[in-house]
Amino acid sequence: MNIIEGIKREKVVAVIRKSNKDNIVPILNALAKGGIHHVEITAETPNVNEIIAEAAANTDESIRVGAGTVLDPETARAVILAGAAFVVAPTLNKETLQLCQRYGVEHIPGVFTPTEILTAYENGARMVKVFPADAVGPRYIKNILGPLPHVTAMVTGGITRDNLKEYLTNGSAAVGLGSNLVDASKLKTEEDYHALMERAKEFIELAK
Repeated sequence: MNIIEGIKREKVVAVIRKSNKDNIVPILNALAKGGIHHVEITAETPNVNEIIAEAAANTDESIRVGAGTVLDPETARAVILAGAAFVVAPTLNKETLQLCQRYGVEHIPGVFTPTEILTAYENGARMVKVFPADAVGPRYIKNILGPLPHVTAMVTGGITRDNLKEYLTNGSAAVGLGSNLVDASKLKTEEDYHALMERAKEFIELAK
């Protein structure tokens, strides 16, 4: 199953910030046990290429390790060579889209307006990320997809237990979950990772 279809099926992507080589594999394993197999490790993380390589080499093949917060084609190439299976951005950069297409890697660019959404689609994006979603709310997704029904959108920014289902029922194909799901800096003990697994299960159940 390709990346986009996998994300659409699972409906939840974990956004991981402030991870490191020591905790990234336990984080991904806990998320997978909870039912979340698509993750983006944000590119502003120190030594992100090493962390992505560690994750890609030491987790089950069902876990799809992506890179997030990728702002330019140079960073996209670096994370792809490190092992990123997909690339996500908070912004729309046509050169990054082209670079990812060259390498056969899915790129999910960040968009906000209908013009940005259509521009991303016309430049080859098979999924777009509406960000920051909490600035406009779930109804916005329904409104913009009305005239753009051929676009597949996920939402990120301020997604919680309380609003996740509303975003999905208003047309979002998936949601990106950051600190409301994973706070890598606070994961220290077996109990912490068990709690992470349970949170993943809860969000997956809500999504389904």
